[in-house]
Amino acid sequence: MGASIPKGGGDTSRLDTVYRDTAWSRLAAESFDVVVVGGGVTGAGAALDAATRGLSVALVEARDFAAGTSSRSSKLFHGGLRYLEQLEFGLVREALHERELMTTRLAPHLVKPVPFLYPLTHRGWERPYVAAGLALYDTMGGHSSVPAQKHLSRRAALRMFPSMKPDSLVGAVRYYDAQADDARHTLTVARTAARYGAVVRASTAAVGFARESDRVVGVELRDTETGAQATVRAGVVLNCTGVWTDDIQELSGGRGRFQVRASKGVHIVVPRGKITGDAGLILRTPTSVLFVIPWKNHWLIGTTDTDWTLDLAHPAATRADIDYLLERVNEVLVTPLTAADIQGVYAGLRPLLAGESEESSALSREHAVAQVVPGLISIAGGKYTTYRVMAADIVDAAAEELPRRVQPSCTDRVPLLGADGYFAMRNQIDTLAADYGLHPHRIRHVLDRYGSLIRDVLDPGLDEANLLDTVPGAPDYLLAEIRYAVTHEGALHLEDVLTRRTRISIEYPHRGVDCAEPVAALAGSVLGWDRRTRSREVKAYTDRVAAERASQDRLDDAAADEARTAVPEVRGYL
Repeated sequence: MGASIPKGGGDTSRLDTVYRDTAWSRLAAESFDVVVVGGGVTGAGAALDAATRGLSVALVEARDFAAGTSSRSSKLFHGGLRYLEQLEFGLVREALHERELMTTRLAPHLVKPVPFLYPLTHRGWERPYVAAGLALYDTMGGHSSVPAQKHLSRRAALRMFPSMKPDSLVGAVRYYDAQADDARHTLTVARTAARYGAVVRASTAAVGFARESDRVVGVELRDTETGAQATVRAGVVLNCTGVWTDDIQELSGGRGRFQVRASKGVHIVVPRGKITGDAGLILRTPTSVLFVIPWKNHWLIGTTDTDWTLDLAHPAATRADIDYLLERVNEVLVTPLTAADIQGVYAGLRPLLAGESEESSALSREHAVAQVVPGLISIAGGKYTTYRVMAADIVDAAAEELPRRVQPSCTDRVPLLGADGYFAMRNQIDTLAADYGLHPHRIRHVLDRYGSLIRDVLDPGLDEANLLDTVPGAPDYLLAEIRYAVTHEGALHLEDVLTRRTRISIEYPHRGVDCAEPVAALAGSVLGWDRRTRSREVKAYTDRVAAERASQDRLDDAAADEARTAVPEVRGYL
């Protein structure tokens, strides 16, 4: 690619090792209008927003893109039906508008409509009450391309969801929301930012700030793979680090105008065959709601909502968390689920704005933007669905600190990588299947992960036929996807591939252990791993899985955290 990264277009979205090396040189040598710290969806969104306004942008992430909250959500793009009851109409309206943009214009290859049943448990008053709320839900975001609510008798509801106990409902209402693979979506936002000229780099930690008088004018960086250090100059720095917001604020010497409270949300993953239903479920609990979400060949069941004050990088699910989810969902299932049915477990942390309420489920999902010290702006709160609005808000705030006029946000008209041409290629599935010798169902699966970039993923298989084989131990994925993860998507470690570029770590009972060796062999052949490095990567991953399993047998947060954090970070300079 030469000595420098092109300013935009072409291969700038190919996050390979050449790009990575050149990005480091640019960070050390150049001054950027905006430096974004944090490679979750808000940080990636801010980088894209700023780049498409014509600003020079750098995005740095200490671990992997989406390594924190943005790979551990309920994987929904939704308005937040329960926020209507909390009278947060503005948040719901905003989220529904974003859901519509994603499913129709910005990321239709990644964000898909999904039906849900809202079971009714009271005769008389409940149906009109829910109908009124869903009528708002159907209309307050403006035009909606998803079907409107549909009222069902108990018999009709049980036909749609036979696994529900007949005595657990008197009827139901079907409504629609949308879902996405959150880690893949976040990565695509970051790559789209690179496509428009941003320099994006994972495994790059902010360890300090450069100051001139009382103003932040840059970020001191450490490469968490090599330990190398550099300072990147910035017109303004954006702190988009989610649950690490307070840590970055303290690093700057400022306290900030708000603090962030971490709330742990746990999900369990069970095979699709364990529950029979043609829609998801939303169930009331004493403190919140419980979702049963269709997820490819699985169901996601979650979530919990409890304070977490321990390790922010690796929140741990406890036996108590898992038992709570099983107990709640089994209240409505004909055939109860057991711990033996669980194939995957994951825990994430919501970065909530700290409030007076002691119940984390009562804290607002609104977001806030504030200057910490001159030259440093933080954003916190919000929800995944509204990441684009959050990004625009923090770049608006940044624009006030830059010495030139900044264009307004245009990301509502900027499709993510893979969106352009997606609908045409969806009509060409049979042709694509013939071109690559794959079943149309397989093509559809790949198309819904990469959109119109599908040929970039599969073309190497025309020269190396084995790349069109499935991953040993994980037949939902092709070896070509593993290769693409390291040639284009910036994966540097085995865990990056198995937990975020694919979701093998939560979709199979072995949680990725059974395919660690062949995946490491393929990824390592591209990344230049020797035998020792490959063995180290496999051991680090299998140790991680063992630690996660151990933590899930512990009864309380402290014991689970101790078990999970016993395994060192795969990035040696964190």
